[in-house]
Amino acid sequence: MEKIILKNRIRKWYNFPIKIEYEGKDIILNNLNKKFYTQKEYEDGKEYLIFLPEEIEKSEEIEFKIEKIESSPEIVKVVDDKNGKVDVFINETLFTTYNYSPEYSRPFLNPVIGPSGKSIVRKSASPGNPEKFDHIHHRGIWVAHGDVNGTDNWSELEGHGKTIHRRFINLISGPVFGLIHSLNDWIDNKGRKLLEEERIIKIYNLPSDNRIIDHTIILRATETEVIFKDTKESGLLSIRVNPEMEGRNTGLIKNSYGGEGEKECWGKRAFWCDYSGQIEGIECGISVFDFPGNLRYPTYWHVRDYGLFSANFFGLSDFYGDKKISGTYILPYGNELKLFYRIYIHSGNCEQAKVNEKYLNFLYPPEIEVK
Repeated sequence: MEKIILKNRIRKWYNFPIKIEYEGKDIILNNLNKKFYTQKEYEDGKEYLIFLPEEIEKSEEIEFKIEKIESSPEIVKVVDDKNGKVDVFINETLFTTYNYSPEYSRPFLNPVIGPSGKSIVRKSASPGNPEKFDHIHHRGIWVAHGDVNGTDNWSELEGHGKTIHRRFINLISGPVFGLIHSLNDWIDNKGRKLLEEERIIKIYNLPSDNRIIDHTIILRATETEVIFKDTKESGLLSIRVNPEMEGRNTGLIKNSYGGEGEKECWGKRAFWCDYSGQIEGIECGISVFDFPGNLRYPTYWHVRDYGLFSANFFGLSDFYGDKKISGTYILPYGNELKLFYRIYIHSGNCEQAKVNEKYLNFLYPPEIEVK
C-alpha cells in the first residue's frame, strides 16, 4: 500500500495546506483511522495533491495511508450567479464574494468573513456613494495600479482606467479548496487595452478563525511594453480593512521586523504585514505573506491607520522621501509579471495568531516522502 510520510523536523506545523507532486486516481488519506480528503491541482504540466493535515508537532513524523475513492464532497463551493457575482461557501456558510460586474471599475472580494461571522473588510460603496465613504475605490480585496502607461487604474476619479472581466478560465469546488480563475483586461479611459491579467484565487477548507486565501496575479504585456510608474497609489494586492479595526480605532499594524503602527510600517520593507483589531468586541486580523519569488522581495507596504493595507513595490520615491529613487518597473512586450501572496485571516492579535510561525510554515513545509 502506498503511503505519504510527513517529517516535521524544525517547528510546529499549523493547519496549513500541503502540496505534493502525485499522479493517479482520486485518493483519501488515512492516519489512525482519521480521514483526510485530498484535491488535485494541475500546474505547469504536472499533477499535484493538496490536503490539510491539521497540526503536527515539532520533530513529529506522520504517516498517511493512501486509499482510492470514487468521489469527494464539495465542502468549498464556488457558485457563479452569471450576473456579476461568484459566491464562495465553506461548509454551506458564505465566506466571500468575487464581484466582477461591469458596474464596478475593477473586480474585488467583498465581504470576507472572518471570526464570529465578522467581515474583516470595509463594505463596498454603493453607486453614487450615498455612504460618503472616503477612497471609494477601496472596495475590499482588489488589484490596481495608479500609473500604467499613463493611465490611472487605481482610483475612480475622472478619466480613470478599468479592469474588465473577460471570462472565467476555471471555477472549481472541492473538499480541500475552491478556485476562482479569471481572465481580465486592463483598459484606459478610451477602452484601449493596456495589458492582460490572469487572477487565481484559491480558498481553503479551514475554520473561520484560521482562513487562508492564496492570491496569484499574472500581468502580461500583450499589446506593447508596460510601464508601471513609481507611485504610492498602488497595490497589486490591496485591502481596505473593516472600519472598527482601523489603526485610528482599535487596530494595530505590525510587520515581520517588529515595526508597530503606521509610522514604523508605512513604506517599509517586510516579509509579512498584519493588521488586527476589534470588530464588535471580537479580536481578529488579517495578514499578507510575501513570497520569495515576487518582484523586489521583501515588498514595501503602503499601510495606513485609516485602513488601507497594500503590498506596493513601486512607490519608492514616496517611501524614501527622495525623488531620485524610482520604483518604476518596465514589463517588456510579450513578457509577464507573476506575483503570489498568501492572505491569512485570523482570530486574536498578531502574536495570538502566531503570524510569524505561520509565515515560516508558508515558506518551509515538512519533508515529504511518497512510498
